[in-house]
Amino acid sequence: MATEDPTADRDYDDIPGTTVFDMGRSREGYWLNQFCMSLMKADNRERFKADERAYLDEWAMSEAQKDAVVERDLNRCIALGGNIYFLAKIGATDGHSFQKMAGSMTGMSEYDYKAMMLGGGRSIEGNRHLGEDGDAQPGSRGGAPSDPAAGVGSR
Repeated sequence: MATEDPTADRDYDDIPGTTVFDMGRSREGYWLNQFCMSLMKADNRERFKADERAYLDEWAMSEAQKDAVVERDLNRCIALGGNIYFLAKIGATDGHSFQKMAGSMTGMSEYDYKAMMLGGGRSIEGNRHLGEDGDAQPGSRGGAPSDPAAGVGSR
């Protein structure tokens, strides 16, 4: 059985503001996502909140993944294999709603994000492929950062 190259370009890498959680990203983010799942237990949340770095060092995550968690850079976590449904456990540990987390990832306030979603979300026009000049394009207001290392970093 051939193994998937997690660094290979895929057709769906051209979707603005979207990272597809595929097999390669699943493998890359395994320990990051396992760490997130550990936060479902109250004692683990308390240990994490007491000394984040010490708790993270118990997990076989990359230094980049650990730094992204400490910085609460969810866009970077996703770029490093994190799955948003697992990463939501970090926001919940911090007392944040999923709506607040999603807003931070798009460069919007929680309230602006809510208004956008209640208004029907982003238009697909200009957002089907990178370079179309839509609002989900890298570098635009509400788009994913053009440099995944830049991130959002909201706590």
